This record gives sequence, C-alpha cells and structure tokens, in this order.
Amino acid sequence: MTSTRLGRIRELHEVWARVAGALPAAAFREPSALPGWTRAHLLTHFARNADGLGNLLTWAETGVEQSMYGPGTARDDDIEAGARREAEEIVADVIASGRRFEEQAARAAEAAWSAQIKHRLGQLLTGADLLTLRLAEATIHLVDLDAGHDFASATGLLGEHLDAVVSALIRVSPHEVPSLRVSDGTHTWTLGDGGELVAGSPGAVLAWLTGRGDAESLTGPVPDFRSLI
Repeated sequence: MTSTRLGRIRELHEVWARVAGALPAAAFREPSALPGWTRAHLLTHFARNADGLGNLLTWAETGVEQSMYGPGTARDDDIEAGARREAEEIVADVIASGRRFEEQAARAAEAAWSAQIKHRLGQLLTGADLLTLRLAEATIHLVDLDAGHDFASATGLLGEHLDAVVSALIRVSPHEVPSLRVSDGTHTWTLGDGGELVAGSPGAVLAWLTGRGDAESLTGPVPDFRSLI
C-alpha cells in the first residue's frame, strides 16, 4: 500500500515540476484560486507542506514528538517570505522539497507506517496517513494553482487513491460536517452520523467537499456547509 501511494506521489510531484516550470515569471505574482494567495504563495506552501509532513514522518520513525511546522506564526511567516523569492528559486524549492519527502518515505522502516502521531490540528494519524495527506495536497492544490488542471483531471491523477484521500480529509477536518452519505459512483463516504445520499462525479464530489465547487452537478439533499479543509 505505502509503495503504491509513494509511487503516485512521485508522479504528482513530476506534474508539479512540469506545471510550475512552464509558468512565466509574471504568473507567480498573479492570484491563485485561493483567496489572498498568489501562485508564489501556493507553490511555497506546497514545498513547506512536504517538509512539514517530513517532520511528522520523523516523529513516526523515531517516536520523538516533532511539530509539523515551527511555533506560533512560523508556517504563515515562511510562506510570506518564500513567496517573495524569484520564480526559479521557488520552482527549485518545490522540486527539492518533494524529493526530500520521497527519499525519506522510501527509506522509512515498516514500523513507521503504523506508528501514531498527531496532525497539526490535533487529530491522531498513522505514518501511512502522511502519504495520503500528501496525495491530497498534491491533487487539490494543483487545481488551486489555476494553471490548467480542474477537479476532473486532478481526480484522474489520483486514480485508485481517491477513496483514501477523501476518507483522510474527513478525519482531519477541523469543521463540523453534516450527517450525510456521499458517493462518486464507486465509493461511498459517511459524514457525521450518515443519512441521505449526495452523489456526483468524482471531480464534482471532491470539489464540493473541499469548498472549491458548487453543488449544481450533484444530486440529493446537498446542504451548505463549511468545507472539509
């Protein structure tokens, strides 16, 4: 399982390297699809997320508690500072940080994948969950980059890992979720205590669950709610 997810992470990192490397310098200062963030902010966040998940993987490997990011406002401060860099430096950082995470995961002992750690929001995770969360970051933020990918193409890149990604997002969500069942036609996820069924294409379901798409193409009693992330 872990080797399959790591292989897909490598593939997604290659997509990011191609997409980011093809952007003209001026595009880094333009808005991403995330309010208040330029593409430079988003690319910097993606790089720091790789390092942050690497910190949690070190915790899983050693048993010594380690924070995902630095104290206080360090996460946001690092993103702001990193977003001011030149385009070439940002792209190099995205590539290098991704490779560091891949290499660390590839050499991790089997015991690390079942070890318990905590997400920065406080939820209990296992080491294996970190690979799933990286898949989520690499997929959802590829759409947020607003550089050619939508949720239909992004979920296609996830392939068989979509089920694990949505399940992980439900578990780490800091928001209260409605009581529903959600289906993409292949998988069904339970939100809250379950209940009536909301259904749609994989891309439409993931976009809605993450607050990045409306419910027009979904069927069922679709409520307004705060996204999972």
